[in-house]
Amino acid sequence: MHSNEEKIIKKLANRDERTLLLFYRTHHKLLVHFFEKKIGKKDVAEELAQDTLIDLIENLRDFRGESSLKTYLFSIARNKIVDYIKKKKLKTIFFSALPFQMVENIMTVFMDDGIERKELSQKIERVITKLPNDYQLIIRLKYMDGERVREIAKKMALPFKATESLLFRARRAFIKAFDTD
Repeated sequence: MHSNEEKIIKKLANRDERTLLLFYRTHHKLLVHFFEKKIGKKDVAEELAQDTLIDLIENLRDFRGESSLKTYLFSIARNKIVDYIKKKKLKTIFFSALPFQMVENIMTVFMDDGIERKELSQKIERVITKLPNDYQLIIRLKYMDGERVREIAKKMALPFKATESLLFRARRAFIKAFDTD
């Protein structure tokens, strides 16, 4: 690590306003561009860039200088993307058609209890395997494979309306099993 970078790190860690502003101006646009390229949403990119810069400042005391400050910054940014994608995938894959209130309750319970996303995913898988086979199949096709109801109806050789009804009953059974697991 260069002595100039060490000075910047020290000033950032001590919350030197001028250094913070300069660092922000130098890296903010790069981060936004990085996030936009990966995620494609300007507003999300802005938010993630802000969060990344804040996390860098808050975690500078843990920075050991094994890489450049910019590399450290972008490793935080990559972790933000992974977290964002996991969170988004969790919601879309498992909860996209569940009633909004149910999704909020599940997320609140799990996040309040400190249960990791991996544990939540394992619980969802465990609950799905307890469902009848046709419910398992339709939930997997819809939420894990991302298929449309019309495609599922063809695969299951069912009329469209019967497939919608089956999906409705499967979701309801999933919610009930999830609550009791």
